[in-house]
Amino acid sequence: MTIPGVPTLPAQPRPGISTDPDWFRTAVFYEALLRSFADSNADGVGDFRGLASRLDYLAWLGVDAIWIPPFYPSPMRDGGYDISDYTGVDPRYGTMEDFRTLVEQAHERGIRIVIDLVLNHTSDAHPWFQASRRDPDGPYGDFYVWADDDAGYADARIIFVDTERSNWSYDEVRGQYYWHRFFSHQPDLNYDNPAVVAAVHEVVRFWARTGVDGFRLDAIPYLVEREGTNCENLPGTHRLVADLRAMLDREFPGTITIAEANQMPEEVVAYFGTDSAPECTMCFHFPVMPRIFAALREGSATAIRTVLEATPPLPAHGQWGTFLRNHDELTLEMVSDSERAQMYHWYAPVDRMRANVGIRRRLAPLLGDSRAELELAHVLLLSLPGSPCLYYGDEIGMGENIWLPDRDAVRTPMQWDHSANMGFSACTDPAALTLPLIADPDYAPRCVADALADPGSLLHFLRRVLRVRREHPVLGRGTFTPRETSDAAILAHTRMQAPAGQEPGQTLLCLANLAPAARDVVVELPDLAGCDTRIVLDATGQAPSPIDARGRLATRLPARGYRWLAIIPAGEENQ
Repeated sequence: MTIPGVPTLPAQPRPGISTDPDWFRTAVFYEALLRSFADSNADGVGDFRGLASRLDYLAWLGVDAIWIPPFYPSPMRDGGYDISDYTGVDPRYGTMEDFRTLVEQAHERGIRIVIDLVLNHTSDAHPWFQASRRDPDGPYGDFYVWADDDAGYADARIIFVDTERSNWSYDEVRGQYYWHRFFSHQPDLNYDNPAVVAAVHEVVRFWARTGVDGFRLDAIPYLVEREGTNCENLPGTHRLVADLRAMLDREFPGTITIAEANQMPEEVVAYFGTDSAPECTMCFHFPVMPRIFAALREGSATAIRTVLEATPPLPAHGQWGTFLRNHDELTLEMVSDSERAQMYHWYAPVDRMRANVGIRRRLAPLLGDSRAELELAHVLLLSLPGSPCLYYGDEIGMGENIWLPDRDAVRTPMQWDHSANMGFSACTDPAALTLPLIADPDYAPRCVADALADPGSLLHFLRRVLRVRREHPVLGRGTFTPRETSDAAILAHTRMQAPAGQEPGQTLLCLANLAPAARDVVVELPDLAGCDTRIVLDATGQAPSPIDARGRLATRLPARGYRWLAIIPAGEENQ
């Protein structure tokens, strides 16, 4: 089906990209907020050419895939997630040719490109919505969810509680109410209309032909509405996601999809589908993220251990996506009321630090700029089940501006060097910058250039850890087994690669001390009794710890300390 306004582009080659269909399992993703990353033409707005100019830096860091949030034409009332043209490029970011060049240059460096697609809703400025409101009987009249009153779907919660009082808004032009799960300027598409489904498939095909390697599917739990339900995670939604996956597997094999489903693990796991009817390749594991922050303040690994124990197993094709921070607030929807109150007490003592049901702060300020906690948080992220996603600027400990509106607190320009506008833009008018630079004197001077020049910087630390992770694919492909410890402050788990043929599999033991004091610990490893160990990553300065004949490993971890140990089977040389 040809959809008006959706041109066709030829498929693009991927010259520097491997053909491994499971590349995502060992990949490290990096979210680069385009408008705030690098400006190539001095207009104050980051763009495709600016991002392309920084690809060598990202390759040096060890990034495998770049996730780019929406860059489509948009009124920019929601950071570009209010899309007014699904197959266009906002001219502030460049041209379609600039985008295709970015994809090509990234692939030459072995870096993949994942883009955001917002399939639940559009901007109210989208031509589809404008046609729908003006002509109810026309071809787009049924593209959105309309009603004569606002009484429908009463069991659906309001997500943006800070700004919205209802999921319905009245349209003066059409004389009816339209449904929206997010901002009132973002009307929901009507997926009960086959023409909408066909149009969305054409949009996905359009971008797949440019050579992108995957799609992050924004807000997918809300695609279908039904009376008497909360309008989330409905069977119809899962059928839509499965059909989209089937189309991609058939026409663009190897292209991944990542679900943004901010739900508990037992609900999110459904978005992987089944082995016979797969849905998404990856899903973000939202609930584990706040538990990492809680564990650091509680000085105990219990919160992390509990949420992982409650995480259901995945179908063979699935992989979790994990993160510490991103462009949104640190969501607290998936914690209890008492846990949320405690998180606000620890991490958002000022009201301006809070947004919706979460915290709008960057990683370094959240953790009090503690180098030990920043290291430990990243080590946890890189050793827990799933493929990690880093947020631009966190690798240099960038700051925040809580006085900016909504979630712009964590979306300020990347700080590259000490030239004009911290190297983000050669723009001569500071008022023209996409957002103001960080002014906090503790964070304003930080930049990539200084971090590169300092071998002891957080940036160099993170690069080293990413290299270690790359050298040990078991951290992306292996099974996860929690281990009993003598101290609740210590999180211990093994990542184990199943043997391939007759070759022994690789096993790593990962230890993390969440306490603010050193701890002596004994780890129970009965199935590994008598094995030796080799240090892979260490913050203790101690020699490797062997596992005794009873299957116990004894070690000491410093405050916020960590160790990754490779397990050497008994009788094999420790090398």
